Order: sequence, then C-alpha cells, then structure tokens
Amino acid sequence: MSKVYPDAEAALAGLLRNDLLIAAGGFGLCGIPERLIDAIVASGVTGLTFASNNAGIDGEGLGKLLRTRQVRKMISSYVGENKEFERQYLSGELEVEFCPQGTLAERMRAGGAGIPGFYTKTGVGTLVAEGKEVKSFDGQDYILERGIVADLAIVKAWKADTTGNLVFRKTARNFNVPAATCGKVCVVEVEELVEAGQLDPDKIHLPGVYVQRLFVGAPYDKKIEFRTVRQREAV
Repeated sequence: MSKVYPDAEAALAGLLRNDLLIAAGGFGLCGIPERLIDAIVASGVTGLTFASNNAGIDGEGLGKLLRTRQVRKMISSYVGENKEFERQYLSGELEVEFCPQGTLAERMRAGGAGIPGFYTKTGVGTLVAEGKEVKSFDGQDYILERGIVADLAIVKAWKADTTGNLVFRKTARNFNVPAATCGKVCVVEVEELVEAGQLDPDKIHLPGVYVQRLFVGAPYDKKIEFRTVRQREAV
C-alpha cells in the first residue's frame, strides 16, 4: 500500500478529530510542517493538545491554530515570540505545560521507544517538579518525567523516498525526529520525493518504519522569524 498522498488534506483524511494530542516538529519557523498546520486549521477540529517546542509566532506556524482557538493545551519549552499565546495563557483561555527543552525532546524520544518514563535532574527544586515523583540516585534527586505518545505526529522533512525514509536539512531536523517517532500515526510533508533506493542509506535520518503517510508540499516560502540588518558602511 502506497504511503504517498497528493496533498495535506488527503494525507490527514480520517485522522483528525477533536481533542487529539499532536506532536509537531519544528523550532520557531524552522522545519515546521506548515502545509499540515494549514490543513488542520481548515478542518475546524478543536480541543487540540500540541507537544511542540514552541507555538510559532503570531499568525505563522502553530500560531495560526491559536488564532482560530483550536488549541486547548500546549506542552512547550519556549513561547516568548507569540503574543497571542501570551494573551490566551494569561487570560486562562489556554492551558500550558512548560517543559525544559531537552526534557521535551527526551519525552518524545522515550514515548517513541516504548519507554513510559525516565528520571532527570533538570527541573529539580523548581516549579517544573511540582506534582512529580522525586527519587534519589547516588545522593542526588531526580524527577520522573513521562514519555509522550501522541495520537498524531506532523513532521516536515527535506527529502523522502516512497517508502518513507527521511532526510532532514541541517537545523531543520530539530524536533522533527523525536516528534515523528512518538506518534501513533506519523504524517510527513517533504520538499522532494525520490524512488525507493535513491537515498544513501548512511544519510537517512529517520527510517520509513515510523512514517505512515507523506506528500510533497513544495514549493515553500522560506520565512524569517527575525530579519536583522545593519546599516551599510559608507565607502
């Protein structure tokens, strides 16, 4: 059975419903599954929980779903560039579970590896540790963090072959790999699709066993989160 679908809407067909837990790849606007996010916006599903490093920015990335009030909860590490996120959180409209960046990546990886929980020193003695089991190892305290198993994972890759083997480009790999592994179903958008056997096996970042559906989302407009320029020096 082919894993290749014509577009985001077709790739998500039958998978979306209210109250899903979705793991989303990306970091800021780098490597985000923007075609899939647009399709989720268009679907109108609500009550969603997203496990994602951040929620994009206002009007871009997951910020689009915040704007349409389709997100109930965010499990995130960094949220500082999204004013709508801030507004909804402070007004009590959005539930937020803050999670240190490395811990969030490991929670996704653990969920994908079938590990229900792990102990980490990160967050001990802080608000992060509230309500969590604390255990001592070699005289040091550690807190128990649960692995994340998402109903759906949405991911952006650079290249894929028709069996779902993925290659990411540089920093766009970011949270895409752990997010992909922790989803019960993983849907991927790619810039380029090749036939099976055309990717160098030693350069594959995620094997196709983790990928159930994929499609080509290109062409993409490379968005810049912060445009930083300097005055040209006089000659």
